[in-house]
Amino acid sequence: MGYTALYRKFRPLTFEEIVGQEHITKTLKNQIIAGRVGHAYLLNGGRGTGKTTAAKVLARAINCLNPKDGEPCNECEICKGAINGSLTDIVEMDAASNNSVEDIRSIREEVNFLPTKAKYRVYIIDEVHMLSTGAFNALLKTLEEPPEHVKFILATTEPQKLPATILSRCQRFDFKRLSNASIIKRLEIVCQRSNIEITKEAMNIIATLADGAMRDALSILERCVQDGENKIDEDKIKDLVGIPKITYIHNITEAIIDYDIDKVLENLDIVLNEGKDIVNLLWEMIKYTKDILVYKTSKKLDLYSQDELKQIEEIAQKASKEKLIDIIYKLSNLENDIKFSTQKTIIFQAGIIKMCNKQAETEDNLSERIDKIEKYLKSGNVAVGAGVAVQTSAVPQAPRVTQASPRSNTGNNAVAGSNATRATKTQRTKNFSNKSEEYWPQIITDLKQSGKIVLYTNLLGTKAKEINDMTVGIEFPNGMTSFGKTVLEKQENIREISNLVSIACGKEMQIKYIEKNNQVHQISQEETLQSLANQSDIPFNII
Repeated sequence: MGYTALYRKFRPLTFEEIVGQEHITKTLKNQIIAGRVGHAYLLNGGRGTGKTTAAKVLARAINCLNPKDGEPCNECEICKGAINGSLTDIVEMDAASNNSVEDIRSIREEVNFLPTKAKYRVYIIDEVHMLSTGAFNALLKTLEEPPEHVKFILATTEPQKLPATILSRCQRFDFKRLSNASIIKRLEIVCQRSNIEITKEAMNIIATLADGAMRDALSILERCVQDGENKIDEDKIKDLVGIPKITYIHNITEAIIDYDIDKVLENLDIVLNEGKDIVNLLWEMIKYTKDILVYKTSKKLDLYSQDELKQIEEIAQKASKEKLIDIIYKLSNLENDIKFSTQKTIIFQAGIIKMCNKQAETEDNLSERIDKIEKYLKSGNVAVGAGVAVQTSAVPQAPRVTQASPRSNTGNNAVAGSNATRATKTQRTKNFSNKSEEYWPQIITDLKQSGKIVLYTNLLGTKAKEINDMTVGIEFPNGMTSFGKTVLEKQENIREISNLVSIACGKEMQIKYIEKNNQVHQISQEETLQSLANQSDIPFNII
């Protein structure tokens, strides 16, 4: 006899053995005991949750010669024939490969014949959502009013793809995603019957990797015993499925929080040289960071040893909740970027290194905050000018009008909106001079009036001169700041400046940034914000 996979060898033979779906198995048993078995069932749920197993048990139970409390005896002629596949009255059909109208028509012809041995002819149609539209239409009438000796059991992972006419003709049962406890319960039985020695930690890892699917859990267990040794521990599973050891996950996560690029690269090299899967590594990092966040919040955490909990506590003390949440989001975004990249390792390493760059993180946050200010200023609800205070924070606050009586607030707001609208219209219709030394200051002023404060601030003190018939050079006598360079080199800002220059010149023009002596001044983000506040007419409350 050939080798049988574990998930087939230990397929439950009774409703009682099906774990995690008691809400379904109890109902089916009661129907069988009461003799009120429906003519059509739809079993819906994720992969490996027990749909096909329940369908097989139900088919045997309603045909069993000696049923016991709604369960098949698995000893009578009918049950044994159903188990070994010799009983022709229980038909299993895979709709993924038999989805044509002709396949369903053959069923319609067969249902008119009485069963050969069993009480009922049972049709189990797996992955029923794969049937064609014509096949569904051919099945409708038979499914609604089948002969008394025919039962249909449909199984699917995607019920939303089934026509409403099919759904309305079936009793629907939704299989739940299996909990880790249910999977571990079944794993213990399988390991005991197979003489497999397995640690509790190893079973926890298998249950987590299975993601609610019992079949996946048994497949992982089977891989672990293929080497001939029936001893399974945590390290063995991690080596087989490509999960890095917790030591490296801890070191990488801690290095990201400490902005330690050298430590990150050192541990990444070790993990990647061992051939670990990048997606598994990211998954472990996200899970580990989530566990740190949970521990920081509740001081409770399972599945970790005392030494590992001490390490987690050390990280939790020096990382804020906001920082941990930010890391989870960035790792998730990095996982999405990797999916669509042909250079997964490069994108992964670059993303992790960027997370360790404190300056890049600060500039990202600063840029995001200033973008929010710009959007608010361009909304038309505030005039750009003296007397308006804007607070720079995570969310822009409402404008506070100063030096005005309460009665005049409404009028001032109306004037603010009118001024903003007028500034926009003026920009569209303004006639520029054709000399660069005259139109360039005018362009800078217009940027300020239209609410583009960041561009306005970084272009103050610059000069424009035509290099040739197609290019205008923008000179920076004092060089460009690192932050200013980041802002000005954004494509949307280059397009904005190019459009204004083209309007002034009356033809399509390109721009080029020119720095004297090619110097880029490095200044802090706080100084950049303060410069923005000092050089504009808007007084900012910098927090």
